[in-house]
Amino acid sequence: QGQLAESGGGLVQAGGSLRLACAASGLTFSRYTMGWFRRAPGKEREFVATIRWKTGGTDYADSVKGRFTISRDNTKNTVYLQMNSLKPEDTAVYYCAADLYGDNRYDQPVSYERWGRGIQVTVSS
Repeated sequence: QGQLAESGGGLVQAGGSLRLACAASGLTFSRYTMGWFRRAPGKEREFVATIRWKTGGTDYADSVKGRFTISRDNTKNTVYLQMNSLKPEDTAVYYCAADLYGDNRYDQPVSYERWGRGIQVTVSS
């Protein structure tokens, strides 16, 4: 069974940066479209960013566009989320997710078969 494990979260001041990593094991990583989602207290899980398995194409939620960058290293079975210019409203539990041969509806949680446990990111004002 494939597993995903997030790392790199923590507490940062507004305007600061963090880089999240998600290491995959037990699956053929290069065949998966990878996504990052987040859930803030009292809110639904929302899409943050995705990077597609075949083309490496990326997409972002409007709320993070220009501040966050998703990337992947297939040799390390790892996807990253570089988060710059962080705002208090970015505070949430961040989850990585994997979608085998994913090619559409990448912003929908239901498209992803595997999920990490999540990691807390807190941005103080």
